[in-house]
Amino acid sequence: MKCLVVVAHPLSESLCQTMARTAIDTLSSAGHTVAVEDLYGSSFSPALTPDERRSYYAAPFDAKAIQAQADRLLDAEALVLVFPTWWFGFPAVLKGWFDRIWAPGIAYDHASDFGPIQARLHKLRKVCAITSLGSPWWVDRLVLRQPVKRVLKTALLGTCAPACDFKMLSLYQAERLSSVQVRAFRARIQATLSKWV
Repeated sequence: MKCLVVVAHPLSESLCQTMARTAIDTLSSAGHTVAVEDLYGSSFSPALTPDERRSYYAAPFDAKAIQAQADRLLDAEALVLVFPTWWFGFPAVLKGWFDRIWAPGIAYDHASDFGPIQARLHKLRKVCAITSLGSPWWVDRLVLRQPVKRVLKTALLGTCAPACDFKMLSLYQAERLSSVQVRAFRARIQATLSKWV
């Protein structure tokens, strides 16, 4: 498959970057074609521009500044998102990537009466979100009911790529992990992605 790996962490030596390398190596070893979008490494600007916002409801969407990223998303059959969960949400740069790249005419189309949007990411078959959190699992799952997972599964993929298979791998209490725990989580990443065909 054509796979797109999107990485959103500012530190090259971070746990997230290690997890991203595991994902990239696993997909490459399985024979998939892998494109990498390192949002910090490429200095991706998360802010929607005035021209982009102005064109959101006046087709066509002004994609000239982000056409290369949009083409990579549209070409992908599989998507891996690797990011830290900060304050139970996305890093700003990843939220900005959704704002700017998952735009009308790219990820979806507006309905003529501005009713429910129509999906465009029909080629996207597999999505895996890999994230680290400082909190224990029960805060994310029981107290906050997994807000990041719900946004990804329902708001983004549910409307733009409803037929794709979605998995989420969450690594909790990331500041307190032993090397054994990190290796075990990397093995989970390998096991999950190695099943992709």
